[in-house]
Amino acid sequence: MGGGEGWGNGEKWGEWVGGRVPKNRGGDPRGTGGWGGTGAPRRREAGPSCSRPGGAEPLRPQEPSLYTVKALLVLDSRGQRLLAKYYDGSFPTAQEQAAFESSVFSKTRGAGGEIACLEGLTVVYRSSSDLLFCVVGGPQENELMLSAVLGCLCDALGLVLRKDLEKRWLLENLDGAFLVLDEIVDRGVILESDLQRVLQRLGPRGPEPAPYGFVLFDYLAGSREQGGAGGADPPK
Repeated sequence: MGGGEGWGNGEKWGEWVGGRVPKNRGGDPRGTGGWGGTGAPRRREAGPSCSRPGGAEPLRPQEPSLYTVKALLVLDSRGQRLLAKYYDGSFPTAQEQAAFESSVFSKTRGAGGEIACLEGLTVVYRSSSDLLFCVVGGPQENELMLSAVLGCLCDALGLVLRKDLEKRWLLENLDGAFLVLDEIVDRGVILESDLQRVLQRLGPRGPEPAPYGFVLFDYLAGSREQGGAGGADPPK
């Protein structure tokens, strides 16, 4: 390129670097405006981000980690905590935890979806009767993985309680509920999200009561065996 056709009527490359836009050449060839722009490079605005309030900065890729879950929450119909476990230092004090749970309840109450972004965290939730179940993960965690944990938690609690997922049954079986949580997530690491394997880990909760007919049959059979042994003649 030379003379009058190079960089805009003889303008030098030094003037381009110095900040002057060549005449008859709108835009910045190094930007997104192209040659046919209005003279200034277009700026790319960042959209809403789950990790930054207001979406001011885009997310940067993070290193994979086993510590996927930050918290497991079970709230009642008024947003009060029934059961909760926090696995990192995101909310170190009781006041911060209570404020976060109140925000989760306000954000998810009446919402149509099952995933929410709150305070730079990913929250998957499910309502059942008068309970709200929540699994909290980081801003870049896989929502499908968190949803699998949530589904396993709800299904396992329903089977262990042997009742509908309601507040009164949960309060009467908090020990069993904490066992379920510990078998699914330990210190933020997902141990298992398969329902059958979780139930195998929990083990039997005691034998089921036998029907009355079988109990009576066993009793009569045992009585006959004892009577036959008692009525036999002693050996000579």
